Amino acid sequence: MRVGVHINRFDHPGGPAALGAELAAVGAAAEAAGVSRLSVMDHYFQMEFNGGAEAPMLEAYTTLGFLAAHTSTVRLGALVTGVTYRHPGLLAKIATTLDVLSGGRAWLGIGAAWYDREHAGLGVPYPAVAERFEWLEETLRICRQMWDPRDDGPFEGAHYRLAETLCVPAPVSSPHPEILIGGGGEKKTLRLVARYGDACNLIVSSPQEVRHKLDVLRGHCEAEGRDYDTVTKTLTYMGGAAGEGDLDGFLGDIAGYAKLGIDTVILGPTVGDPARWIEEFVGRAAPRLAELD
Repeated sequence: MRVGVHINRFDHPGGPAALGAELAAVGAAAEAAGVSRLSVMDHYFQMEFNGGAEAPMLEAYTTLGFLAAHTSTVRLGALVTGVTYRHPGLLAKIATTLDVLSGGRAWLGIGAAWYDREHAGLGVPYPAVAERFEWLEETLRICRQMWDPRDDGPFEGAHYRLAETLCVPAPVSSPHPEILIGGGGEKKTLRLVARYGDACNLIVSSPQEVRHKLDVLRGHCEAEGRDYDTVTKTLTYMGGAAGEGDLDGFLGDIAGYAKLGIDTVILGPTVGDPARWIEEFVGRAAPRLAELD
């Protein structure tokens, strides 16, 4: 099992002027620790559990571009981009640019969006959930078409119409940046994973729940004619042991997930200066996770 680190707080004790140096240190610490994925939160406003909308929140892809310049091996992406935040053609171009400038290390994390306050706050359309899933499916189709060198023609959907799906330069990743779809909705989200995704991300509370979600995903893969084993399975860890530095407790929490085929467990630091936490905890956890099967 591999480890990912998800940066979701930007409340550095030194204030905004300290964030650049801290994020550069995060990149160095993540690579030294053997982290496979480094992600940032993609929201306009900070989450309630991290201090609320008045707390600091950086724009995700600008931050990822900064991290690309301060790393060389770790893979980079947002966990996850709300489909409402950017026009799909622009989103594909942004992800491609990150992939090109990072030397093929970008992945596109995407979901149906949910935080209504930030949409209302900045005047961004926020349709009902059923329509947001329609947007999500069309966005996935557009990204795949823009990343297909054989097809730069038009896209005609119910919500989006593109006269030319040009994307030059093309991604460095082959055949394209990994598409990771976030969420565990059994009727829509996991079906979209089976149809369009290269990876999924689950936020669950027990191995029993993971087993059930993966069984649902397997069923969708069978219905789509998709090889279930080609889907990379990732998990966002929600326990407290990692934040407390309790390595044995964390490994005890995680052991059951490895047996179910989870490829990567993603950890989120609970402090505003995460580089030290990565050095002190993730550096010890990564080799132990690699031993799990």
